[in-house]
Parts: sequence; structure tokens; C-alpha cells
Amino acid sequence: MHPANAKPIISAKPSGKTVTASAIARAELPRLDLLRSFEAAARTLSFTLAADELFLTQSAVSRQIQQIEQGLGVPLFVRQHRALALTEAGRVMQRAVIDCLERLRDATALVRSASTLRQVSITTTPGFASMWLIPRLAKFTASHPLVDVRLSATLDVLDLARSQIDVAVRFGPIRDAAERPLFEETVQPVCSPALLRNPKNPLKKPADLANHTLLTIDMPAAFSPTTDWEPWLEVMGVPELRMKNTLRFSLWTDSIGAAVAGQGVAIGRFPLLNEYLKDKRLVTPFRGTAASQRGYYVEVAPHAAGNADAQDFAKWLREAADTALT
Repeated sequence: MHPANAKPIISAKPSGKTVTASAIARAELPRLDLLRSFEAAARTLSFTLAADELFLTQSAVSRQIQQIEQGLGVPLFVRQHRALALTEAGRVMQRAVIDCLERLRDATALVRSASTLRQVSITTTPGFASMWLIPRLAKFTASHPLVDVRLSATLDVLDLARSQIDVAVRFGPIRDAAERPLFEETVQPVCSPALLRNPKNPLKKPADLANHTLLTIDMPAAFSPTTDWEPWLEVMGVPELRMKNTLRFSLWTDSIGAAVAGQGVAIGRFPLLNEYLKDKRLVTPFRGTAASQRGYYVEVAPHAAGNADAQDFAKWLREAADTALT
């Protein structure tokens, strides 16, 4: 390496112009596509085989080799009848080209592997993932374009260390007041605007639910079908309410899809469904809401302490939740 204060080497060209040594190197290097053709031809000793390998015609490879030879001013091949042989200059160029291409290949693999190592893996519930996180996720990926985000939406509470997951958004009972959730949950019935407007089957008071289809999640035998409704039913003073019939789903998100389709009334979880109300996919037939005493909490795995992207994702989650609530 040259000292920091060293002056560039100056070389005089026949035209009388002077250029730096680095400019000479850039100007006199053959193009990469020509070098690839030369490497293939030198390795196979056949323009035809090189052309097949590179998806070119034999004449195209031949012309490219001629371009390199003209630029160098020496022949690289001895062209014999139905055969090729490398000249001494060709063997020198072959060694140099192989070395350069291998270095370029190794550098490319290193850069690619370094970029793929930047990843954040997340686990959360299907409802939080589809209703709240995924619609906002593009904002995080736009500000972190080199980060590979991997999302596992499941009702299982995954072990972060065993599953190699960096960030979890857990749904559960409200914890100690010292730990602030992303947001606490409130619940309220929701249905399609068309169902609400049906004059033959009104939805003006909670008791009217008795004439409608209950959309709920499939509960274990020991639980009532309206278990997820109970906080709201208690607040509204109708804890024993039973609806006309029931459609059960394995996932709460499916019950919401059925509500959007006008198939009945589901229990809405807020703020997950705020956007559904804003764009009128769903409406709330009654004013009363109830706190479910549950909330969403961010948990960062201990092994992700040194993962700056995981820390950024957890910070972004909290900021996005604050923005959504305001």
C-alpha cells in the first residue's frame, strides 16, 4: 500500500496526455463478459463448448476472444484444425482470470451470507399477526430493507431459545403495572353493515342477539361457546344470553371473516379491529365495550440482546402501538 500522502504515479501516453496508474488499469482491463468467455474457452479448449456453457453462439464467443486478443496485442490461442491450444500468453491470462473470478465468487458469497445473517424472527398469535401486525409490517421493512423478517403466527406459546425466535408478542392476562403492554384489549360485538341494516332481524339492543347466529371459536368441552363473549355479556347485564345458533371456528380470525361476510355476529377485539371499523367492513351494533383484562406484551429473547435489528423491531412495535392508539 502507498503512504497516505503519496502522489499517484503519472504515466505519459503517446497522445501526450498524462493519466494516473489507477486510470490506466481501469481503461486497459477487458470487460468481465469477455473474461468469462475466455475462461470457458481456455478450460474446454473449444469455442463451441464454451458457447454451449454460456448460452451464446460459437461465432459470438470467437468474436469476444478476438476482442481480448486485439486489446492485448497478442494471440491467446493457437487455432488448429478442429482444435485449440493456449499460447504462452494465453496460459498466463488463464491463471490470472481464474484467480480473479474465484476471488470475485468468494467475495460475492461472503457479501450474500453477511446480508442474509441480518434477520429478525417473530412469533405471535394469528389474530395479532393478520389483523394488526401484517398491515403495518411494510413500514418496518421499508426502513430496514436488508433485514429478513420471519413471522410465526401460532396459538402455541413457543420457547424463544429452543425455537431461535428473537421477539414474541404474547397475549395474556394484564400483568404487573410496572410492565406496560403494547395495548390492553377491549371487546364488543361486531357484524357486517348489511346485517345491521336488515329490518326483519334488528340489532338495536343486546337482547336482540338471541335471534342471530353466534360466530365464535371452538372451545374445549368444559367451556361455554360464549366464553370469549363473557366480559361483554357481564358488562351489558345479559350473562345468560344464548343466541339462535352457532358457527364455531378453530381461529378467531375466521370468525371475523364470517362476520364480514354477513354470516352472524362475532366478538370483536380492539384495537385489533380498528381498521375494520374505519373502512366499514364491520360495524358495532351496540355502544357498550368491556375490558377483557388481557393485553399484548413484547418479549425480546435473551439471545437477541446483541441483535440490533431485533431491538429495533421491538422499539418499532411499541412506537406503532402508541401511534395507533392516538
